[in-house]
Amino acid sequence: MELQNFILVLDILGTVAFAVSGVLVAMEKRLDLFGVLIIASVTAIGGGTLRDLLIGTVPVSWMLQPEYLLTIIITVVVAILLQGRLASLRRSLFLFDTLGIGLYTIVGIERGLAAGLSPGICIILGTMTASFGGVLRDTLCNEIPVIFRKEIYATACIAGGALYFLLEALGVPGFWTYLGGILAVVLIRLVAVKFRIALPNIYRGRE
Repeated sequence: MELQNFILVLDILGTVAFAVSGVLVAMEKRLDLFGVLIIASVTAIGGGTLRDLLIGTVPVSWMLQPEYLLTIIITVVVAILLQGRLASLRRSLFLFDTLGIGLYTIVGIERGLAAGLSPGICIILGTMTASFGGVLRDTLCNEIPVIFRKEIYATACIAGGALYFLLEALGVPGFWTYLGGILAVVLIRLVAVKFRIALPNIYRGRE
């Protein structure tokens, strides 16, 4: 599979994962069908939109490639039809959100590299790509965005991005650098939540 096609596959998978997480939040808030579609859309393409605007890619990718919006619509319909089979709403949301940030971190890094940016800036761009859709989702649903809480979220993206470049510097083949970066993000997030690892609390005397 060519590099460009592989990145597109990652991007579509990330779109599906984030769209499902948006659907789950919207249904938990008991929004109507239009509200569900909007929340799913901003979650799935919000980070990519910000990324494209920052690197000067206009029109942004989802405007030029209709498969993104089509993917979101299909995902919304399927998620609504199968909502009864999602055993635990919170657990499902967490898993899809975690998978989404792993995939989108690497997609954002690759877009940054294609624009000729340095590794450090690419990691920042990947983190923003992975995080901003969730920020929009939580803000619109009147929740404090996960990235602004103590939970390990953006930190996982940064670590996964750093591992990506480390593997690349070591001459690891392309597919394994992508997989290593994605798995690093996902596993760090899973382990952090499982063992309640969080960033330090800066507020003295408060839990």
